[in-house]
Amino acid sequence: MPALIRYVQDSRYFPPAADVVIIGAGIAGTVAAYELAKRGVSVVLIEKGLVGGEQSSRNWGWCRQQNRDERELPLIIHALQRWEELTKETGEDLGFRRSGLVYATGNQSEIDAWDNWGKMAKSYGVRSDILTAEQAKAMTPGSTSRWLGGVSSPTDGHAEPALASAGIAIAAQRLGASIFQQCAVRGLDISAGKVSGVITERGPIKTSRVICAGGAWTSMFCRRHGIDLPLGNVIGTAFRTSPVEQAISMPLYTPGFACRPQADGSYTVSVSGRGRLTPGVQGLRYARQFYPTFKARRKNLKIDLGLAAFMTGPESLARWQFDGVSPFEKVRILDPAADRGLVQEGLAAMRREYPTMGALRVEQAWGGMIDSTPDAVPVISKIAKLPGLIVSAGFSGHGFGIGPGSGRLAADLAMDATPVVDPTPYRYSRLVDGSDLATPGMM
Repeated sequence: MPALIRYVQDSRYFPPAADVVIIGAGIAGTVAAYELAKRGVSVVLIEKGLVGGEQSSRNWGWCRQQNRDERELPLIIHALQRWEELTKETGEDLGFRRSGLVYATGNQSEIDAWDNWGKMAKSYGVRSDILTAEQAKAMTPGSTSRWLGGVSSPTDGHAEPALASAGIAIAAQRLGASIFQQCAVRGLDISAGKVSGVITERGPIKTSRVICAGGAWTSMFCRRHGIDLPLGNVIGTAFRTSPVEQAISMPLYTPGFACRPQADGSYTVSVSGRGRLTPGVQGLRYARQFYPTFKARRKNLKIDLGLAAFMTGPESLARWQFDGVSPFEKVRILDPAADRGLVQEGLAAMRREYPTMGALRVEQAWGGMIDSTPDAVPVISKIAKLPGLIVSAGFSGHGFGIGPGSGRLAADLAMDATPVVDPTPYRYSRLVDGSDLATPGMM
């Protein structure tokens, strides 16, 4: 496990039935479990690997409104409020801070885009301050670039991916939720066209409501039940540095790197917008839907062609029976390799920008598979053709920050409660009914 995580103890008794079963214990699944348990709902959270073991512990940790697609703004506004509340409610250290975020650039087109975004976001009550060259320099003391300008988002913040999912899961357990790791859900039990349970490797659980929050595995799981869910998987790379005397006090984006300072003096670092594709059956299946996004991002993507993705993992050509070993048991924790070239590129860019950190070293590097939709907006939705199933996936690299919002919305949908935000933008049907998807927003 190259990305650090906090360990969660399993519950003792495996239940025969529950009001709701949640598949996947990333941030979306754990928050949904917490919100349901808080309402007195009997809920079981099932994870094939470890709580927070995949993308929820491998992201940047940013909790931002800045540069969000407009359709996500209501969700992230609620999520930021819940990040603060959850820290107090749970008594757990989630690492959340309203630290603010800073973006600095020498590219006028980026500044223009941020300015236009800020004008739109103002109607939602979101603060976004365009910076002059002098202001950008003042907010990045010690940097060497002559910035043209930037943007500051003072009400945004960050949380700690190594702690957040686990802390929320532990809090859900205290409220009565049951949690089981190293336990794959092989499929759904369906009676009279509706969900009637889940089939796990440890046995069945009767339930009429299932939230599938399986990240990069969600499309494969849904496909086993005849549900077409267009998701594309991109491998991102991040790394953690050695502790140093910090020159950067809040999360910072530059064209060469993006970073988040940690309490011990280290940084989590990545290179924005860069990724790697290892297409398999799923990638080919949805190539047409993703072609516009691929075309727009082609110069920032590496493509690794080979047979491995066709043989194992969430992109593979997999068939299985519910009484046999599933693909989810074969890969307990999806752990793609870091792009070492990208790590060195990010480290070099950081050292150039801040010469006082010339001794900066890489302590850990990791890859993470990011599940994306064609319009870069998640699916948080009931599935009409299979009553009782709610899908929460396709977060397109934005899922950690909005986790407290997406988990709450999924919980609302599962219980037929009034949704915390309008769920229309996140409906599943938009991906399969021929809708004219809006141009993907800023990532």
